[in-house]
Amino acid sequence: MTIKSRLKIMTFLQFFIWGCWLITLGSYMINTLHFSGAQVGAVYGSSGLASLIMPSLVGIIADRFIKANRLYGICHFLGAICLLIAAQTSNPTLMFWVMFFNAMVYMPTISLSYTISYFGLEKEGLDTTKAFPSVRVYGTISFILAMWAISLGGFELSNIQLYIAAGAALLLALFSFVLPDCPTSNVKGDKSFVSLLGLDAFVLFKQKKMAIFFIFAMLIGAALQINLAFADPFLHDFALNLDYKDSLAVKYPAILLSIGQFSEVFFILAIPFFLRKFGIKTVMLLSMAAWTLRFGLLAYGDPSGGGFILLLLSMMVYGAAFDFFNISGSIFVEKEVDRRIRGSAQGLFMTMVNGIGAYLGAVISGKIVDYLTVDGVKDWQHIWLVFASYTIVLGIVFAVSFKYKNDHNAMNHVNKTA
Repeated sequence: MTIKSRLKIMTFLQFFIWGCWLITLGSYMINTLHFSGAQVGAVYGSSGLASLIMPSLVGIIADRFIKANRLYGICHFLGAICLLIAAQTSNPTLMFWVMFFNAMVYMPTISLSYTISYFGLEKEGLDTTKAFPSVRVYGTISFILAMWAISLGGFELSNIQLYIAAGAALLLALFSFVLPDCPTSNVKGDKSFVSLLGLDAFVLFKQKKMAIFFIFAMLIGAALQINLAFADPFLHDFALNLDYKDSLAVKYPAILLSIGQFSEVFFILAIPFFLRKFGIKTVMLLSMAAWTLRFGLLAYGDPSGGGFILLLLSMMVYGAAFDFFNISGSIFVEKEVDRRIRGSAQGLFMTMVNGIGAYLGAVISGKIVDYLTVDGVKDWQHIWLVFASYTIVLGIVFAVSFKYKNDHNAMNHVNKTA
């Protein structure tokens, strides 16, 4: 088996694990375990807390002490144990801590998988810029397949989803033994601990433009976590209406939500055109507009004929909402910061989006869901309208406060890396 084939299997399993539970765990906790919105938000927020420090810390260990492929296997083995415990847990506090420890070992494996992939492709003499996308796409495919498997298997409201994820994690831990052997000591010994943690990138907050950008990265990260935690429970609640119990949206919510992953592929390919035509700032604004549209369509969508079309449209705009800010934001960071702290700045960008933003989004949205729940019935229309209002305000303030020119330079960068 070639190195590239092994990397494709690794990437497939990496995101299959996540796809088994990330979208559907909220429904399991609300409908089966009867957790409150705040409790569900706390569990989803655990990944944000873990993302604050663990990717950087595990990166230091991989650079200095343990080969990345070995550390990768250890993390997934520990993750499998956490998922097995979570599958047997019905206490919200214990669920939070178990999923927090799972996030501590899972979130770093995403960056480790990239490290292993880049090293393996270079070892095989391949151009990583051209070869890596054909490896990474297997992650998107597996995420979709995992969602379909859980939905078609009838496991969205069952702990079986966690058992399947644990099995995939254990399989990947074993598969790590045949991954390319990555060397240690890639980090120069004279680097300070502050630099290794990526804290030197905080100097960017002295620049008004960069400070505004990172603050909005955090706020958009909150919107993403809102979507992850409550989109699937929202669709499941239509089962309370007997007219909808046999509809596709109620029987297979994860399959409907997977359309969002399909749209991601389309919008990733469309980003070069939008950057060339409109520039980075406008593309970021389009992301915020797409989030507003996503939440607004969910507010008025339902499984009936016309309402179902609104749900479909909300899935389609998800790709723009997710990709336009994350990818264009990464390009902005790559272009604007000094080369000496470029890696740290990218780490800071991910920390603001997937760390602080994700945690705040999960916790605050959970409280909003509880506030708009009366006698156990959630007022989903007003819940989604609150979230839509939030992203409208974000877009307006961002348009006024964020000043950026020379967008054509960003397009030149995209052309070089596409």
